[in-house]
Amino acid sequence: MPVLTASSRDNSTNNILDSFSEQKKTVLFVDDEESILEIVAEYFTHKGYHVLTAPNGVEALKVIVGHHIDCCFTDINMPEMTGLELAERLRATDNTIPVVIMTGYPSLDNTIRTLRNGVVDFLIKPVNLSQMELCLKRVLRERELFIENVLLKEELESKSKIEQLNKELVVKIDELNILNQIMSEFAQPSSSRDIFRRIVDMAVFLKKNSEAKFYIVNEEMHAPCLVASSTVQGKGNESLQEAEEQLVLDVLNDGIPLLIPELDQAKPISSEYGSFMLVPLKIREKIFGVLTLSVGKSTEAFNFKELYYLSFIANKAAYSIENLALYENIYENLFSTLYAFVSAIEAKDTYTQMHSKRVAELSIMIGKEIGCTLEELEILNVVGQLHDIGKIGIRDEILLKPGKLTDEEYEIIKQHPGIGANIVGKLGFWNREMEIIRYHHEKYDGTGYPEGLKREEIPFLARIISVADSYDAMASNRAYRNRLSDNEIMNILKKGSGTQFDPGIVGLFISMLEKGQIKTD
Repeated sequence: MPVLTASSRDNSTNNILDSFSEQKKTVLFVDDEESILEIVAEYFTHKGYHVLTAPNGVEALKVIVGHHIDCCFTDINMPEMTGLELAERLRATDNTIPVVIMTGYPSLDNTIRTLRNGVVDFLIKPVNLSQMELCLKRVLRERELFIENVLLKEELESKSKIEQLNKELVVKIDELNILNQIMSEFAQPSSSRDIFRRIVDMAVFLKKNSEAKFYIVNEEMHAPCLVASSTVQGKGNESLQEAEEQLVLDVLNDGIPLLIPELDQAKPISSEYGSFMLVPLKIREKIFGVLTLSVGKSTEAFNFKELYYLSFIANKAAYSIENLALYENIYENLFSTLYAFVSAIEAKDTYTQMHSKRVAELSIMIGKEIGCTLEELEILNVVGQLHDIGKIGIRDEILLKPGKLTDEEYEIIKQHPGIGANIVGKLGFWNREMEIIRYHHEKYDGTGYPEGLKREEIPFLARIISVADSYDAMASNRAYRNRLSDNEIMNILKKGSGTQFDPGIVGLFISMLEKGQIKTD
């Protein structure tokens, strides 16, 4: 920290600040997508800025050598040099250049690294131009303040003033840490219920001894419905609950955050409470829910900064809920499309209609009996319904042949697991499902296809699908034969233990059949 000298601000200081404010600001945009650079260059040039662009960090460093840069926006994932590496190089070269990171894949690790590299803001893609402009104006305004503070710093002679600046800096860092922690909490939610839980957990993180609740709108009853709370909910005080719900209704109706520093002086709820905050959670301008936070009389009342943090939590939660709903909708549409392919295959042959659905149901029954996790049961459901999707690539004259297949035709039929695996593999996020589809015709003794895997080399869930698939094939009418009798099925299953089937899985399945857990009709 430089030594401060005692002097007052003179005209030269004012002239420096005026010059900085009036000059045309130069902004550098770094992104490996040329279309993005073209759009932002046109937009910010029209807004009166001097715009420079670079396709990656290496080129950006070359641009900086010959230009004065007031602010830099950079993508985080780029070839040759990432945005974080660029920020680090800029900090080492000129630590007065503010850097704003843009990314579509936020993570706690990247957030921490941005703090270490001196990044002043962290935008999550897709970022609209208005949002970028607001961010730029704020950053430039803060840079002006920073330069002004630097000039003032040289004039200070009182140690107490320096300490005060340091305290403010610590507060700013704490604020940034809180905001970054909130962002990271909602980066990768697994379900809506998970988001609700995180909302109340983050709310109570803001203040010790506080109680958080999250209500969603019950449109049928036109009343708030409590879906998450930081405390165990009992019967409680009915009048207190009614008064609290009335406050929630007020926020639902007007959509404005509410801060009550002293409840007993404003809108009394109970003598137990000392302060109360409520913020709406909006999705596309429609109120989805209300987040509340309260403290007792023995705790310091809430302030507007804490209300801002609570609103920030609600905004990030709303963004996560909207993204999760969009992902789930895409997932459901994708699965419906794939299953339509399977239905098209089965529709050609009345003997195999609903075969895939039954295989999925049987596999889930076996999985539950064995003790599979919820994730494994979901995989069995997906794979069970899609295990024969590869048959869409087999010619109808072979697939629907009523008689026995020739050796050449059988070799063609054996291609369907690989075809199905390739179809599912194109999706990019069903790797386990792809493996199970590929290997569901492997045999425990290594005589199956397509690769002749044996024993534990065959994925465990594929061994479950194999038993369910074989059983349903034997218990169903086919074009070339009627269903087998129960005794014939049982004998074939027992004979296949250790050769075609995993002994443990088929033994359990036979036991389920004998106990009547599986309906043979």
